[in-house]
Amino acid sequence: MAACVSRVELSVSCRSLLDRDLGSRSDPLCVLLQDAGGGRWAELDRTEKIKNCQDPEFCKKLVVDYYFEKVQKLKFGVYDIDNKSFDLNDDDYLGGIECTLGQVVSSSVFTRPLELKQGKPAGKGTITISAEEIKDTRVVYLEIEAQNLDKKDFLGKSDPFLEFYKQSDAGTWQLVYRSEVIKNNLNPCWRKFSVPLQTFCGGDFNKPIKVQCADHDSDGSHDLIGTVETTLAQMQAAGASSPVEYGCIHPEKKQKKKNYKNSGIIRIKSCKIETEYSFLDYVMGGCQINFTVGIDFTASNGDPKSPDSLHYISPDGINEYLIAIWSVGSVVQDYDTDKLFPAFGFGAQVPPSWQVSHEFALNFNPSNPYCQG
Repeated sequence: MAACVSRVELSVSCRSLLDRDLGSRSDPLCVLLQDAGGGRWAELDRTEKIKNCQDPEFCKKLVVDYYFEKVQKLKFGVYDIDNKSFDLNDDDYLGGIECTLGQVVSSSVFTRPLELKQGKPAGKGTITISAEEIKDTRVVYLEIEAQNLDKKDFLGKSDPFLEFYKQSDAGTWQLVYRSEVIKNNLNPCWRKFSVPLQTFCGGDFNKPIKVQCADHDSDGSHDLIGTVETTLAQMQAAGASSPVEYGCIHPEKKQKKKNYKNSGIIRIKSCKIETEYSFLDYVMGGCQINFTVGIDFTASNGDPKSPDSLHYISPDGINEYLIAIWSVGSVVQDYDTDKLFPAFGFGAQVPPSWQVSHEFALNFNPSNPYCQG
């Protein structure tokens, strides 16, 4: 599930905070809470305290996990800190807001008036929040070929493949990529491939990278052809007209043979670093998500008077169709600026003619089928 989660850092600033201190200004701090259900709120993070400031811009970012598929209710509270205790109950409350994380990430800048409680403004105080995804989404793209590799197979040529290793902080080599095998070829050209920069070298362009070329054997006893040690910084010098070339060195052959040069040439044809954009990049860049509802009115759903029907007209006004629409709609609405959602039905006998229709506006206004919210 880790890939579905983004880490987001929130930058917070406030303007015109209430002044609770006599003889000096307030010493504000902002705390971030998340709805834990059942009317409870759990603290996620807090900023530093800024002394004597009514218009603070907090340096410490508030970090939260972002899940697109969830409605994440947040509360930002600003306090005047007058003591060293961690507990905020003995500090003056300068105001707060409640919102969803979706509202924050889908706004380039999110500003709201602070409230002491619902409907009671905290003077002229406002809070501004902006979000940024914590990531290194750069990706390394490589095109590699080899020339004149050693022949390892008795009856045919070698079946070469490449393995890339990065050096860990402890000095051990960690496999980061393995290429496909190219059969019976001493001058192979491997498919262009990509590896996340974080995975490839931990984002360090000067971290040692080992490239190992071997002859593939189906029983797993692959024969080493030779190795190359380099760095991403060196590989980046490769261009279309000027590939970067390395002698592929077999350590035992180098020791035994005086006139040994190499066991072939590994050639980096191109090495490019590109940014891979995430879902949040699109949302923060202004991407809107629209939501259209289509409801199945066919008889297969059962009699709406029966509790077994998905369309059951229940006394509490809730049925499975409504729950499904609310679940999706409550997430999507944060990413739709006009909050207008077209809603249609199909498979019903529609007045006044009672003909079966497979597309009708639920509000019976075909020229304006939009529902607000």
